[in-house]
Amino acid sequence: MAKEAGLYGEFLTICKLLNCQLGIVPVLYGSLGLTKAAKIDFSPQDIDVLVPVVFLQEKWEILKAFMEQQDYSLIDLTEHEFQKADVKLGFSFTEDLKDFAGVDDKKLEAVVEEGAYYYQLSPGAYLKVYRHSSRDGYRRTKNNDKDLEKLEVLKVLIGSPLRESWLKAL
Repeated sequence: MAKEAGLYGEFLTICKLLNCQLGIVPVLYGSLGLTKAAKIDFSPQDIDVLVPVVFLQEKWEILKAFMEQQDYSLIDLTEHEFQKADVKLGFSFTEDLKDFAGVDDKKLEAVVEEGAYYYQLSPGAYLKVYRHSSRDGYRRTKNNDKDLEKLEVLKVLIGSPLRESWLKAL
């Protein structure tokens, strides 16, 4: 839980700067996003952020320079992944949600916390994402079937008789 709190704090710091300096309202994604959305510790190891595709293409140099100003170093150009000390932060693009998992990025929940504005997926949207990623050979190999474990937890939570009270608590 301590690592998750540290990662989330770092996300909020970067998020506020993305909001103010680049005009980006990102999507908190991956295990950290799922942990926040489901209120269950999925032991996130890094920070995954979705941004408009233009920042990974035409405006990549601007985003890269921004991250370097925050003392991050680019460690994987293909994955758009940066590292600062023991924190890894990777970018992908928001628009991929629709094609990848049928999740409408225009209907994500807006969150405001500590002056940071961002979007998050619902547990149901994560279910779609992890269902799709469980069929992806690259993700299965890369993540040692962690996505399948998350998928099973989401199926139980969403299909549980406690579903209504759980969803209200979100």
